[in-house]
Amino acid sequence: MTAETPPARLLPALRRDDRGLPWIGQLLEYQHDPIGHYRRKWQLYGPVAPSRLLGRDTVILLGPDACGEALQNRDKAFANEPAWSQLVGPFFHRGLMLIDFDEHHDHRRIMQEAFTRPRLAGYTRNLHPAIERGMAGWESGRQFRAYWRLKQLTLDIAADLFMGGARQTSPAEMDRVNRAFITCVQAAAGIVRADVPFTRWGRAYRARKVLEEFLRGYLPAKRAEVSDDIFSVLCHIETDDGARFSDDDVVNHMIFLMMAAHDTSTITTSAILQYLGQHPAWQDRCRAEALALGPAPEMAELESLVSIDLVMREALRLRAPVPVLVRYTVKDTVVQGVRIPADTFCTLGIQFTHLMEDYWTEPAAFDPERFAPGRREDRSHRFAWEPFGGGVHKCIGLYFAGLEVKAIMHRLLRAYHWRVDPGYVAPIDHHSLPFPKDGQPIVLVRN
Repeated sequence: MTAETPPARLLPALRRDDRGLPWIGQLLEYQHDPIGHYRRKWQLYGPVAPSRLLGRDTVILLGPDACGEALQNRDKAFANEPAWSQLVGPFFHRGLMLIDFDEHHDHRRIMQEAFTRPRLAGYTRNLHPAIERGMAGWESGRQFRAYWRLKQLTLDIAADLFMGGARQTSPAEMDRVNRAFITCVQAAAGIVRADVPFTRWGRAYRARKVLEEFLRGYLPAKRAEVSDDIFSVLCHIETDDGARFSDDDVVNHMIFLMMAAHDTSTITTSAILQYLGQHPAWQDRCRAEALALGPAPEMAELESLVSIDLVMREALRLRAPVPVLVRYTVKDTVVQGVRIPADTFCTLGIQFTHLMEDYWTEPAAFDPERFAPGRREDRSHRFAWEPFGGGVHKCIGLYFAGLEVKAIMHRLLRAYHWRVDPGYVAPIDHHSLPFPKDGQPIVLVRN
């Protein structure tokens, strides 16, 4: 400590009127209104706020300064695995997000080979036929629940691009896999965190077995062949010094990647559908860009879709697919001058940062131009906009995700137009990843 560095302050004590329910703590308050809950915490305590969750004391980090310190993790005090394991660990065991430090670096180094620019260009070419097949049965002029249709579409895309020949799997089997992913993700909201029948975690343990059996059934063929789907790539990629993934590594990473790829893309695309339906001028502007390209644009062409990119960034700000990140302190650390002891579960309020008036003009408003070159409000702070996380654990598939969302929107805009009541507010379920409880009803009309 230098003469200029003030001593770290102790973590504020949790106020008696801010403890929530016995044992459950403030979980239900968060699930009812996450932003309102975090705003109250910010007003009471500032950027490092005490909380209580499922029988244990926790810490909430709010604002880009506090979240940025945890994401940068300069003193290696914050770990992912002990935190995420308490939410979904048994079900996404040893996915890239659930390993840390040197091991994480080694696995990420291998996996990065699956997301090089040449490979992304190949995935982009395969996106278009997968999207065309997935949207073939979409009705025109009739209301349907867009979120669930998009979720099935993105799972079909994942089966095509990630698994190649798995697209020949029966619709019933793919539906079983989709339900297994949903069950595993929703385990994060479980109260009983053990393999107990009729609980979220109990159902998720069985769903994980479904996913493992599904992927292991394809593993021998993927080891034997060399193709351009991600499953095969993970089976064969090797670094210059000969590092490769084991069979267990491949299965664990595939389960996590397929979950991340189709869940987060679904949330973002459904949000874009809503906002473009409520802002027809932006929809027309985006459609003009889509119509200027052919039916199957290359990666560089998708990257040139300026308006669609602005809208996607704004949708990610307003409805971050992963609104909170979690970390666990493996040793004492200091954030914003406040000492956080070792063995503390920490929540990083990413979505709260996206709506702070200090960094965004009218933060609740849909305003894609805030990301345009003349404004770039996302640069008001290095960590003002972090829908993909930050630091060494920043989402490895963020560029692929952007290409997938743009490819889906490109086809939707060329084929359909739609309107959404300007007063419609999606009733978001906040138990795990945010999704519209009403399925987001919409009517697509062919152009």
